[in-house]
Amino acid sequence: MRALVVDDSKPSRSIVARALRDLRFECLEAANGAEALELLTSSPRPDLVTVNWHMPVMDGIELVKRLRESPRHCDLRLLMISTESDRARIEQARAVGVDDYLTKPFAPESLARALVGLGVCSAAEVAGPAARQPIRVLLVDDSATIRGLLSATLGADPDLKVVGTAVNGKMGVEMVASASPDVVLLDVEMPVLDGIGALKEIRRIAPKLPVVMFSSLTERGAKTTLDALLAGANDYAAKPAGLAAEEVTAKIREEVITKIKALVPRGISHPRPTASPPPARPAASREPVRGIVIAVSTGGPTALAEVLPAFAKNCPVPVLIVQHMPSFFTAQLAERLTKLTGTPVREATEGMPLKAGDVVLAPGGRHLALAADSSGAATRLTDDPPENSCRPAADVLFRSAAAVWGGGTLGIVLTGMGRDGLGGCRAIVEAGGGVLVQDELSSVVWGMPGEVARAGLADAVLPPAQLGAEVALRLRRRGG
Repeated sequence: MRALVVDDSKPSRSIVARALRDLRFECLEAANGAEALELLTSSPRPDLVTVNWHMPVMDGIELVKRLRESPRHCDLRLLMISTESDRARIEQARAVGVDDYLTKPFAPESLARALVGLGVCSAAEVAGPAARQPIRVLLVDDSATIRGLLSATLGADPDLKVVGTAVNGKMGVEMVASASPDVVLLDVEMPVLDGIGALKEIRRIAPKLPVVMFSSLTERGAKTTLDALLAGANDYAAKPAGLAAEEVTAKIREEVITKIKALVPRGISHPRPTASPPPARPAASREPVRGIVIAVSTGGPTALAEVLPAFAKNCPVPVLIVQHMPSFFTAQLAERLTKLTGTPVREATEGMPLKAGDVVLAPGGRHLALAADSSGAATRLTDDPPENSCRPAADVLFRSAAAVWGGGTLGIVLTGMGRDGLGGCRAIVEAGGGVLVQDELSSVVWGMPGEVARAGLADAVLPPAQLGAEVALRLRRRGG
């Protein structure tokens, strides 16, 4: 397969070309649109052309227009890869003839999915040898019983392979180098070196290695696990307690294996058809921001710690957060976020009147919603059935916010598994409000934000630091 990579930045061309060569493409490179046209005239026809937007001599939009007008090149597969993340700009690119669009920086998996969606490659071709190998798991726990249960349950899954077990954190750190795991399942409380100490050492020698904390659902366990999440752990799973052996096995399959596979995907999932572009976003409302709602799951504590400080202190509107966590954890999370943001973060209680500057977190195990009252809005807590297998669910909060605040609602979807928040974002958009989502590269799992972005509901797709700055800018610009 052949590709032409068009970008005025040599480092950017190198990144794209390297990713394509890893997928067995032969690549030519051009520094602008005019140079690309010359290469297309003199070189074999490529299967794919990637195009940057902003370039000297001839930019990407003009190049796309010329290619679509050319009888020889009008049917080329065109993928725009640009820093432009505004929804209206992406739609502009699609309107002139771009087949698909990736926002820089991008993850290799995003490029692979785009190629499959364009029909340039099959899922098998982009999956590569690693996709056919089981996920290598390292278990670190001082309990022989827990190690045995985990080894047996994980080992029975053909997609997983336990490559080592360690009885304390020190041994676990040493085995990271010797066993080359894809993911580490790490106990919190252990002798010699505990989970927090081991995590810090693992982050020093393997910064990107996924780590799942395995802790007890006690107040002490929740506090230490939250420390670990803020120190760089990717996720956590609760240790089953007081259950029969078959129930423990079922819990491990449901909790642990699901999270491991989300953190270490194998192969490329089949994307939705991309022949027609996602529905266009309505023009962003000029109504002042009246309230902010945030949805987050896997990787949430770290993402919240990056986003909230940019606007939470002295925020001119209420901020409400749904983080998928049990009740022990959400109480501890509220306390930590208070310290990080310099403003009180409270767990919601029934009937709390909401005012400017309030930062409220849904309590674990209960849905949080808004209801209009004489003061403007107040919280409502319910024990209604889970939505998207979640309680609290972001969809419940987002729908109610759209009903109360209408076009003044600003929804934010951060890292997390699943699709919670998708329906709620649709309600916010229909009410005239705005939606921002975290980008794939910075997300621990690009499930929730990815669903919203692919549905065409996001105004912008940004990393946490830029996302927080964008919220602060909107609060000033829109009179919040």
